Amino acid sequence: MERTIAAMRNRPIPGSSGLIRAMSLLGDPVLHGICEPVTDFGPSLARLVEDMYATMYAAEGVGLAANQIGVPLRVFVYDCPDDEDVRHLGHLVNPRLVEADGITVRGPEGCLSLPGLEAGTPRFDRAVVEGLTVDGEPVRVTGTGFFARCLQHECDHLEGAVYTDRLTGLRRRKALRAARRAPWARTG
Repeated sequence: MERTIAAMRNRPIPGSSGLIRAMSLLGDPVLHGICEPVTDFGPSLARLVEDMYATMYAAEGVGLAANQIGVPLRVFVYDCPDDEDVRHLGHLVNPRLVEADGITVRGPEGCLSLPGLEAGTPRFDRAVVEGLTVDGEPVRVTGTGFFARCLQHECDHLEGAVYTDRLTGLRRRKALRAARRAPWARTG
């Protein structure tokens, strides 16, 4: 047990050596295209993941997909609590949402690419995602509650979707109107 604690103390904090990158905002074409699979598991991927953590923490988010910083690759990072306030920290390369089930919950959802906006968005209460680590090792992540929402949200990003794409009717119109009026909105 002592050896494990000592090893954990010597591990770098994710993002501690990363660079904060510019955020892609709603309307940027990179957010609306399907991301490419990662094929190179070398140092550039490790650097990307490190930069993604740094960017996510600087923006005070709980998840970040690579296309949100302009890189159209199938990668996302997360540091997200579930509904029991258990912290989930990790990253997934070439993730695939393999299960999304349970009750559907309409809960508040925001996005670092739509800063300051939030809308009640329906998501399943349980999600399972399979993928790889930065080293190419297989990993399976199961989430419930808010963490399941995060996993589904980030998988959507890699498919070229943002949470407003899941909204309908008045809720969708209000969210898109707010996005058009936001100080960061693209003009022209």
